[in-house]
Amino acid sequence: MTKKQWLLVGVTLVLVILCVHFFTNWFKPKTIQVFYTQRPLASRSWTAPPMVLFGFEGQRYRLSEIEAVPLAAWQTNHSTAPVWHLTAKARSAPVEFFAYGQNIPGMNSFIPGRHPDPLETNVTYRLFVRAGSAKGQCDFQLGGRPPAMSPK
Repeated sequence: MTKKQWLLVGVTLVLVILCVHFFTNWFKPKTIQVFYTQRPLASRSWTAPPMVLFGFEGQRYRLSEIEAVPLAAWQTNHSTAPVWHLTAKARSAPVEFFAYGQNIPGMNSFIPGRHPDPLETNVTYRLFVRAGSAKGQCDFQLGGRPPAMSPK
């Protein structure tokens, strides 16, 4: 091959590498989009805290770690104690959504025998989820007063 042919091959390879790098997601870290919602529990009194549900917008993930921490404490100290921490020893069941404190099949408490702490009202928490190399996070807060009931 001549020098001109080698130069054309080299330029072509550089252009292909640039296109792959800038126009595909091959080299970007995988992120999990997490959202949350609150649902009132079916109880006779409004004193029961609502259930906090987390979801992944229709995706199913085999989670390897779930951790919830108070945001203010975590921002000053990244090693703050979590209020809820689950890890998977092997493969967990694929989930599309889960509730705070729920036992997910295939996952166990990071500290054996520890149960999730109750959430406090008007405190912002950050939920971290990991599924293999994919990571995601979501800030959430247990709201204030429940909605007023309509008169009968």
